[in-house]
Amino acid sequence: MTAQQPNDGGFGIYIHWPFCAAKCPYCDFNSHVRHQPVDQARFAAAFERELSYFADLTRGKTVESIFLGGGTPSLMEPATVERLLTAVANRWTLKDDVEISLEANPSSVEADRFRGYRAAGVNRVSLGVQSLHDQDLKLLGRLHDAATARAAVETARETFPRLSFDLIYARPGQTLTEWTGELNEAISLAADHLSLYQLTIEHGTPFYALHQAGKLKMPDPDLAAEFFELTQDVTAGAGLPAYEVSNHARPGAECRHNLVYWRYGDYVGVGPGAHGRVSVGATRLATSTERHPETWLESVENAGHGLIENAGLNEEEQGDEYLLMGLRLKEGIDLGRYETFSHRAVDPRRLKALLEHGMVEEIGENRVRATREGFFVLDAVVADLAA
Repeated sequence: MTAQQPNDGGFGIYIHWPFCAAKCPYCDFNSHVRHQPVDQARFAAAFERELSYFADLTRGKTVESIFLGGGTPSLMEPATVERLLTAVANRWTLKDDVEISLEANPSSVEADRFRGYRAAGVNRVSLGVQSLHDQDLKLLGRLHDAATARAAVETARETFPRLSFDLIYARPGQTLTEWTGELNEAISLAADHLSLYQLTIEHGTPFYALHQAGKLKMPDPDLAAEFFELTQDVTAGAGLPAYEVSNHARPGAECRHNLVYWRYGDYVGVGPGAHGRVSVGATRLATSTERHPETWLESVENAGHGLIENAGLNEEEQGDEYLLMGLRLKEGIDLGRYETFSHRAVDPRRLKALLEHGMVEEIGENRVRATREGFFVLDAVVADLAA
């Protein structure tokens, strides 16, 4: 993985398609179920208008990644995807090898639809597999079974140059032995990238209510740590080491779009509930849009955008965000770049203490990264460095 230049984290476009066939009980993403067909042409026109708004703010930028996330973007017709990608290409210069990713659920995978996405320009797909066990898929509220997931992975491998899929581990009742077998099967199915997330209980979700009521028993912290350690060891041994806390890839196959986030680059976020970070002159803007899809739609049609936040970040906020994002990466952070954002240096005494306690390590001139032990208490490491 090539390290970024001190002041260049890249530039990407995120497009949020907010609709799902069903809401998963663990999910706190901005996703919505509609029981009537979505007017895709009307939403596509709104995406075009909001893209135009941001294009005016970011003239001269070259797009190195486009990510269609959600929600379930694979519920879009290929013609809608093509329209959105054309809209981006008409407003910015695209890098010759631009990465164009689309999230898909196995239950919405059809070979013809996938061929349509490929023809539209998508060159990387990310499948929400989540588990290779039917019982756990039911627990997680997924609409597909394990056989459908395996078939979807095969279809994706045949259609796209690059493929990733997600799994959730440390599930209720799951054992380390079961996860070892599932993870090894996933590695055998994977092309070059896996996203492996510990199940977390998010406020406001059905799982949160069940957990609060004592009806959903999660692994204790020590067992959860063992799941994490096992995941790191098995993937590294198979040639897919972690390049970020939860993301694993063969060298050169890292998700470029997510690297824009973690390297604290600029990214435009369009669609309901999308977030962005955009540099305009000397100001770095934090942007977010209206979460409710139909309200966002009306706002864009009336005002040209659906923004509810469009605020400049101060130096301290930029420094804190850079630490929070960059320390998730195996490549760590450039302390000089931190100074560029925050206009101050990391306290050498705090850095020394973290080094002595094995929470961070130096990796070359003026770069540090979190150790495996540091990953377990990453929020505390960030707070210490930012103090």
